[in-house]
Amino acid sequence: MVVARVFGKSSAEAVQRERDRLAALQQLDLLDTPRDEGFERIVRLIKDVFFVDIGIVSLIDAHRQWYKACSGLSADEVSLEDTFCRCVVDCDEPVIVQDASKDARFSKHSAVTGEDHIRFYAGVPLRTKAGHMIGTVCAIDRRPRSFSNRELGILQELTGAAMDRIELMQSAATDSLTEAMTRRAFKQEADQLISLALRHQHDLSCMVFDIDHFKHVNDTYGHAAGDGVLKAVASICKSTLRAGDLFGRIGGEEFAVVLPHVDREGAVAVAEKLRAAIAAQPIFGDHGTLNVTASLGSSALSIVSKDIETLLAQADAAMYRAKDGGRNRCVSWNSIHADHAIGARRRVLKAGSILFNDRRSTIDCTVKSIGADSAGISVSNTAGIPSEFILAIKGEGFETSCRVIGQDRQNLEVAFR
Repeated sequence: MVVARVFGKSSAEAVQRERDRLAALQQLDLLDTPRDEGFERIVRLIKDVFFVDIGIVSLIDAHRQWYKACSGLSADEVSLEDTFCRCVVDCDEPVIVQDASKDARFSKHSAVTGEDHIRFYAGVPLRTKAGHMIGTVCAIDRRPRSFSNRELGILQELTGAAMDRIELMQSAATDSLTEAMTRRAFKQEADQLISLALRHQHDLSCMVFDIDHFKHVNDTYGHAAGDGVLKAVASICKSTLRAGDLFGRIGGEEFAVVLPHVDREGAVAVAEKLRAAIAAQPIFGDHGTLNVTASLGSSALSIVSKDIETLLAQADAAMYRAKDGGRNRCVSWNSIHADHAIGARRRVLKAGSILFNDRRSTIDCTVKSIGADSAGISVSNTAGIPSEFILAIKGEGFETSCRVIGQDRQNLEVAFR
């Protein structure tokens, strides 16, 4: 845990501070959300105002620093252990490094000794109005330099502008690029539809899908081409779905659908129809013609799955199975749940550890949702994680054996044993 490195021991105060920080981040529900031009403008301003190579607005969960906007680096995130910003989390105040090659904390860091050649770093905490640090705003350069109090004040003002943008986004209902619902609005509307379905005892289903190999599109053709793909896929979805269906963009290339009055068999049919429509439609743009596919998972309202978080968790697990099976396919939660349990799930954001190899190997993780029999976990990379392990939640005395029931590169769905 980050605080253990600072205080030498995991004090109750430090543990509570981290819990409160993650709870505040969870409440905002911004992790892994789509790019936003407001934040992109802030990082461009950081580069132009300070004449530096890199500007970043980031959010920090239990195991990683995720870039809400970044100009000057190609990565989307970095492990918390590998980022300068861990020091901002540790001390909960701005950190200025004039020359990292001469700073004992960073002189041997791979970003300093390697091709990134980082020398200067200025990081300021990104705080909610209640004072909880949820991330950082950074100015970074590949040359040593000083940073005056006036410049620090400007960076803090830009940090305030970033927090203002976050608060403004809380009321946004529509994603500006795809015109799908935002994640927050989608979940709010879904909760209402689920309540109606339960009250009147009618069917309801949920689908989750993402675009296969979308990172390759961005890396090969650029973000403009990626944006074109997202808009085209959203348009296909809107023309394929009914007017009363709920359609939301819940991640960068991840979408979700709620289907009122549709049972699990009907959801499978809709998912297949949507999959085929996406695969059949060439996408034209300045990049030429692209053909994309999607992997879909579906779930249905039941005596166990009667809230949006549980339905999304089940659909996620089915989608991960579709991706494991080769992509461009649909998998229903009903087809895999006989061997694996996902009961009622609540959304959380907690610091966790994955323990395996007789507890000799440990991987930090963020627990994103949890129930009595299962959890959704985020890690920097699932490669090398065995199919069975022990999950521990730091500072809570929680520890249980798990088996993996679905995964992609950075996410695990696990059932407790």
